[in-house]
Amino acid sequence: MNWIAYSLLMFFSSVFLYLTVRKSSLDKVPTRLTNLAMFAIPLVAYVAIGAGTEQSYGISIRHMAILVLAAAVFAYGGNTVSLKAIKTAPNPGYSLVLSKSYVLFTTLVAVLFLNANLSPRKAIAILLIVGFSALIMINKEEAHKVKDNRWILLSFGAFFGWGCLSLSSKYLFNQGVSTIPFLIYLYAVVTVCILAFSKVRVKDIKSIARRDWLLLAGTGVFSTTFNLGQFEAIKLAPNVGYVNAINAASISLVTVFAVFLFKDELTLKKGIGIFGVTLGLCLLLI
Repeated sequence: MNWIAYSLLMFFSSVFLYLTVRKSSLDKVPTRLTNLAMFAIPLVAYVAIGAGTEQSYGISIRHMAILVLAAAVFAYGGNTVSLKAIKTAPNPGYSLVLSKSYVLFTTLVAVLFLNANLSPRKAIAILLIVGFSALIMINKEEAHKVKDNRWILLSFGAFFGWGCLSLSSKYLFNQGVSTIPFLIYLYAVVTVCILAFSKVRVKDIKSIARRDWLLLAGTGVFSTTFNLGQFEAIKLAPNVGYVNAINAASISLVTVFAVFLFKDELTLKKGIGIFGVTLGLCLLLI
């Protein structure tokens, strides 16, 4: 498979992952359990995949230090500050627009420091995806009173966290680290962080309702395919920013599905945003 095929696996997995997580939220499944499912289930899956294939798990101390930093600070830390930013922002879309703009950051850094290429057409495509995604995510009618302005700093924390995770993974792949061992080490560290800091207890797991087990299992499965596709694509792509742009573009399909599944309103502004993101996605892939 090439980077485009892996990116499409990531794209569709992202859509179903988001919808499953949203359904869990509507059904009042504790966020800490959803987060645990997003990392613990894929960890088991990646270990199983690694056991069934010939993988080299050897990694230098220097590269392991980078990986642990990426897992604890960029992955776990980025997700944590993003959730806090979404809760305190005047509108969740405001925070998401800032944090997901890391696409631009990773694209430029990859060109400057990772010898990545960037054609004018693909640069325009990335700008279209980022710009029109803002139309989809921001809804002034849903804005609530600002609790404090720390959401801006928190959003930029997620911006750099997610961006640095992509860049550090690309660097490690360029240094010869294989994808499955990378995912196993990454998810092991993040899972430990969740168990240590999110205060997940055995009684929490035992109290999960039967219907919620299906949602958590779905979250884990889609998280597995999403991250496998994402990091394999990052490994193979000529520029890590291309993969991040496709990831950001998945919000357009999520919006369409949300209209039918959750009765969300499809406004003219969102329709224009979906069209623009689709146009940018087409330019990026052709």
